Amino acid sequence: MKRVFGYPAFDESGEQLLTTYEGDYADMLMDIRVYRMKAGEARAFCFDGEETALLLLSGEVALKWEGHERTVSRRDVFTDGPWALHVSTGTGIEAAAVTDSEILVQRTRNDRVFPARLYAPEDAPWGYSSVGKFGNVAKRRVNTIFDHDIQPLSNMVLGEVLNDRGNWSGYLPHRHPQPETYYFKFDRPEGFGASFVGDRVFKSVDGSFAAIPGGELHPQAVAPGFMMYTCWMIRHLDGNPWLQTDRCEDERYTWLHEANFE
Repeated sequence: MKRVFGYPAFDESGEQLLTTYEGDYADMLMDIRVYRMKAGEARAFCFDGEETALLLLSGEVALKWEGHERTVSRRDVFTDGPWALHVSTGTGIEAAAVTDSEILVQRTRNDRVFPARLYAPEDAPWGYSSVGKFGNVAKRRVNTIFDHDIQPLSNMVLGEVLNDRGNWSGYLPHRHPQPETYYFKFDRPEGFGASFVGDRVFKSVDGSFAAIPGGELHPQAVAPGFMMYTCWMIRHLDGNPWLQTDRCEDERYTWLHEANFE
């Protein structure tokens, strides 16, 4: 049975490895890593035949790419919106930490060339979803940093979800053919939730991830008392990109759309 969940630790260099093109999570078709950077530390990224997205999770980082420079900051994923730099094959990124920082780097194979773009918080505003539905216990804020509509030459989707305390997301249970990876963070170190992948359920904790094969149902929930952050990353399939309209809900639960819980 394929592994669909992980609890990776940061190594001595500050790298946390989630998925790669080979190994247990190769079906995700993405290379995803998180880096903790001390103030003054710098990292460079440049990959031929791959596109790269660098998402700031916390801290302040000076970015350089294609002759551009911009210093961006984010207190944490629960307080501020995202900064993300997205570049195509062969375009280098330099990231220098001004303060202790944390970044996520998402990559996938893609030979197509498109203009680099730095997405600001106003480009990916939070929007509430499912307010008042399902007994009002599936409230979450969602943003889409980029998808097929925003950048049709990309092979990836990048977005974020904030669960209200004790609430569900990915609800109703839904599936789509494209593989998706969830990366979890909590507003307190002891925070936890439950992540479902098909008929399997795992305890989600800070820094854990779910590797969701295409076609599997994948709702999730956070325990009361904690806010849960999810970075959601989808890999388009050749000739079959993920679209916002592709969400396919499990028909066993669609009656809930009309249910009255009062």
